[in-house]
Amino acid sequence: MNHTDPRRVTPLNELEPGNGPIIYWMSRDQRAHDNWALEYARELAQARQTRALVVFCLVPSFLGATMRQYGFMLRGLKECARTLREHGVPFYLLIGDPEEQIPAFVREHGAGAVITDFDPLKPKRAWRSAVAKKAQCAVIEVDAHNVVPCRFVSDKQEYAAYTLRPKIHALLPEFLTPFPRLTGGTDARGDADWERAAKSLDVDTSIAEVTWLKPGEAAAHAALRRFIDERLPRYAEDRNIPTIDGQSDLSPYLHFGQISAQRIALEVQAAHAPHESTKAFLEELIVRRELADNFCWYNTRYDSTDAFPEWARKSFAAHARDPREYTYGRRALENGKTHDPLWNAAQRQMVTTGKMHGYLRMYWAKKILEWTESADEALKTAIYLNDRYELDGRDPNGYTGIAWSIGGVHDRPWFTRPIFGQIRYMSLSGMRNKFDVDAFIARYGDSAD
Repeated sequence: MNHTDPRRVTPLNELEPGNGPIIYWMSRDQRAHDNWALEYARELAQARQTRALVVFCLVPSFLGATMRQYGFMLRGLKECARTLREHGVPFYLLIGDPEEQIPAFVREHGAGAVITDFDPLKPKRAWRSAVAKKAQCAVIEVDAHNVVPCRFVSDKQEYAAYTLRPKIHALLPEFLTPFPRLTGGTDARGDADWERAAKSLDVDTSIAEVTWLKPGEAAAHAALRRFIDERLPRYAEDRNIPTIDGQSDLSPYLHFGQISAQRIALEVQAAHAPHESTKAFLEELIVRRELADNFCWYNTRYDSTDAFPEWARKSFAAHARDPREYTYGRRALENGKTHDPLWNAAQRQMVTTGKMHGYLRMYWAKKILEWTESADEALKTAIYLNDRYELDGRDPNGYTGIAWSIGGVHDRPWFTRPIFGQIRYMSLSGMRNKFDVDAFIARYGDSAD
């Protein structure tokens, strides 16, 4: 019986699946359970009376990621490989350029098809396109990351959440369904040299791995259970208060695909928490996350000011010569050495813990716009810092959140003011009206602050 909705499935070339083993090229969705791409590969293998293999291609450097992110990913992958093996699915770890490694693996194993993950980021799209041309077998993409598949829910860049929300809500009953269980129990051998993988990395090792968050699928599910039991009931009230531990801490697990957003949504719905908290959380988990995928998928300039709406670009042009009271270079910003103690504390939270409270991320990015020479410089600086220190950097959520804060993407024009033009403004005094700023500074600031 096939469980995978065909609307999740997109052929990337014109070849039909052959009779060789079906390879699941795992990339964005690094988990054994609740994974529609893996499920589709197993369904296809069963229908063709062959076997399914899982392969992950480790790229030694990727978009400025450091040992913080690579360490989290590799430890999660190691657990994933063990789980797959225990369920009879071999796991292979390749090292190098996917455009070369995956086609070579296909030839070596005589693969009948390659199944892979949907991912809107440009490097991943380039890899998939190259593999589809070189692999000499069917290459098929499955969207296992979004509850409602990105390609299916909309065929264009949506203007804002209010234009995508009704489309998603109309389709949720069809896609927010239970998962089939991962069956099979015969131990399967693969090939994964984890020591060699670690030695192959060409990344900055000075950014330490985090210790407060354990990686992997089991840890992700444990974190979900803690969130539901301890924080979900007050999520609507607490989520935007940086001095309260009210957020889910699930973003790194979602970024690396160590847990499915669909599984999270099913568990949250079943928890019967207060309606407003459930509604607020599912809005962020589904609508806002999938809006970010929509933006990056349909606008390949997502990391450039070219992606900003026309009104924002005109506004910046009109205010290009506005004087700045303060300007800071990248090093001062990276070290949290500005005149603003709240901004410094938020930066230090990110540097030391690998996360920044979601509400502060908006303020943080807008101040970078205020303190740098141009919107273009601000965007590049914010992306650099976010991708270097955040566990969930290099993600559509990050690119879209920064583009909203700095460039008005998914927002509307506001009252004109110096430097910002018509971009929504946030101030330190405004933040003081929202939460206990001094308590946050006391926690993450330094003696100078």
